[in-house]
Amino acid sequence: MTTLNSRAVCVLLAAAMLPLPAWAQLPGQSKRIAHFHLSGQITETPQEDPFGLMAGKATSLKGLLKRLGKARKDESVKAVMLTTSGMAMGAAQVEELRDELNKFRALDKRVFVHVESLNTWQYALLSAASDLSIVPTADLWLTGMYGEGLYAKDLLDKLGCMADIIHIGDYKSAGETFTRTGPSEAAMENIDWLFDGLYDGLVAMIAESRGMSPKQVLAALDDGPYTAEAALKAGLVDSVKYRDEFVDEIRSVYGRDIEIDNRYGEDDGVNIDFSNPFAFFSVLGEMLGGKTGKDREPSIGIVYVEGAIVPGYGQPSPFGGSSGAFSGDIRNALREAADDDSVKAVVLRVDSPGGSALASEIILRATEEVHDKKPLIVSMGNVAASGGYYVACGSDAIFADATTITGSIGVVGGKIITNGLWNKIGVNWVPFKRGRNSDLMNSREAFSDAQRKKIHDWMYEIYEVFLGHVRTCRGDKLTKELNDLAGGRVYTGKQALDLGLVDKIGGLHDAVEFAARQAKISDYEVRTIPEPKDFFQTLMGELSGKGARPSDVSVRAGLSLFAGKSPLLDSLLPMLEQLEPMRAQAMRRTLQRIELLRTESVLTVMPMEIVVR
Repeated sequence: MTTLNSRAVCVLLAAAMLPLPAWAQLPGQSKRIAHFHLSGQITETPQEDPFGLMAGKATSLKGLLKRLGKARKDESVKAVMLTTSGMAMGAAQVEELRDELNKFRALDKRVFVHVESLNTWQYALLSAASDLSIVPTADLWLTGMYGEGLYAKDLLDKLGCMADIIHIGDYKSAGETFTRTGPSEAAMENIDWLFDGLYDGLVAMIAESRGMSPKQVLAALDDGPYTAEAALKAGLVDSVKYRDEFVDEIRSVYGRDIEIDNRYGEDDGVNIDFSNPFAFFSVLGEMLGGKTGKDREPSIGIVYVEGAIVPGYGQPSPFGGSSGAFSGDIRNALREAADDDSVKAVVLRVDSPGGSALASEIILRATEEVHDKKPLIVSMGNVAASGGYYVACGSDAIFADATTITGSIGVVGGKIITNGLWNKIGVNWVPFKRGRNSDLMNSREAFSDAQRKKIHDWMYEIYEVFLGHVRTCRGDKLTKELNDLAGGRVYTGKQALDLGLVDKIGGLHDAVEFAARQAKISDYEVRTIPEPKDFFQTLMGELSGKGARPSDVSVRAGLSLFAGKSPLLDSLLPMLEQLEPMRAQAMRRTLQRIELLRTESVLTVMPMEIVVR
């Protein structure tokens, strides 16, 4: 049956009236170069973008890997060309894309890259090319790895607020964001170890790609940045050329008639025989009819846990996706995957720093329902820590990239004291109390000693539940006592593999292939569950009365200042996003933590927001 994406709707409507477009020629085209332009944010969860509004702003990792994989297997594709402009991705995503580029080279398909500027992590990815070229005026910011930890105590002080935080685990330092202006000794030890692991991974990637020793790479990093000519002299790039010279070189290798396909794989959902005059009506009927689980071919389902883990349901968007990993949505997706007989195995793709302990428990329980029926494999992205590890631990196998950040087994909780803020604006709140602990979470004053003990004991029980899940699911695989691995300590994927917290180093494709082997299938499709809905599908759902309703979601009212919806932040953060986009995003996530802390009390989150450059 024909598969359609949202762009196909426009194609179909045009096909009935317009001449056959150039890209829609029948099979049998001549040799070509598949061109991929990397720009904007590399995201995890696929999104539909029928009007091209996200062009240059976001690309899903799964979609990009799929298009690259198709080009690798396509005999008409003789080589791949990559260009860039302002791409942003995490370390684990760099690893997975590098692996795909290495697969091209293993088939003797050349990978041509031409850039105008590169930073260190972008270079780690694109150094895997067989031909790396930069323009004469380019700059290569190969300077190493720089990070910043965000601490907001002074902000709370200026607002007249105070954080009263309780940690379970010496290394569970997430609350230090709100109680200190810098890391504690234990937190600093943890960060140093994590950065050492990430930097080792970065150096190893560059060394492998450029045929250098780790010592040589370290020296090159210390000598950066480089001009184009200096980079060429240092053996960091293969040529210095303008774009037209670069393209001419490719044509000299493959012939002047070589086609450069700038939209390779973007219309994979369209599969129409344009020689049939009734194709439009046939395909339109199939589009409206859809497929049922019984009609589908065997498949591997991918369910995404991306962003902060929060309770409830996300507000649907006409272009797919939502602003967090909502436990209700993920539970429903896992149940759909478990009940669909055509889904033979499930890959849970986790790219999350954690969040609500309650929401993490709900998702873990849903993974158990899948695990009872079919193989469940976890693929960790850039970050799968704390709550991100919580939801992953019950799977058959955990894949992580060497530079994935994971672990952080621990909990943190507390409250924000806002009385000073109200005093600054002349508002007095008079308390009325019935019940000894009715004011336990009041925002007027810090915990008393008795209250602190009660909260600590309660949190410790939650911590023990977390430990219990890990002990049950991973106990025989751990190489150290769990208490020595937990307490909020964080690890790279490679470190976690050595400790038995994960099973294999590999990316999303590796996890999918492993899941297929576990399910004993060799011919299958890969599906995102739930399938992304585009504007038309969402609109039809609304018109039919079957679309998502406001009553379907969990609405949480909070301090508008901390929710990021005040006039101050609405005006300030967009400006910061222009000047300091990475810092601004870290600030948004920190404010989200404050809101989570207010509503959830106990969190399983990463130690702090770190901006890595």
